[in-house]
Amino acid sequence: QVQLVESGGDSVQTGGSLRLSCAASGAAYKLIYMGWFRQAPGKEREGVAAVYTGSGETYYADSVKGRFTISRDNAKNTLDLQMNNLKPEDTAMYYCAARTNYAVTWYPLRRNEYNNWGQGTQVTVSS
Repeated sequence: QVQLVESGGDSVQTGGSLRLSCAASGAAYKLIYMGWFRQAPGKEREGVAAVYTGSGETYYADSVKGRFTISRDNAKNTLDLQMNNLKPEDTAMYYCAARTNYAVTWYPLRRNEYNNWGQGTQVTVSS
């Protein structure tokens, strides 16, 4: 079983930056795909960024391209999300997610692609 614990959420003003971190423990060596999702009140959980830990290939939602950067440290079993130029529409609970089995076809920003989730960390951006 894999445990994922997020940290780094905070309240910032428009244009500010935050760095979220996800610490993986348990069977962390099994993590093949990892991602960050977010959910705003009254909205569906949406994929923000993802990484294939084998190659390091990354994927981003159009809404965050050029502003967010996902990074994975395989040695430390951590997954970070650097968020720059934050906007009020980025306000949400942010969740770390991981998948422990290979996929024939992987859809990195789809929620149902992942079988492990953290509890979330709140990000609030004020105008």
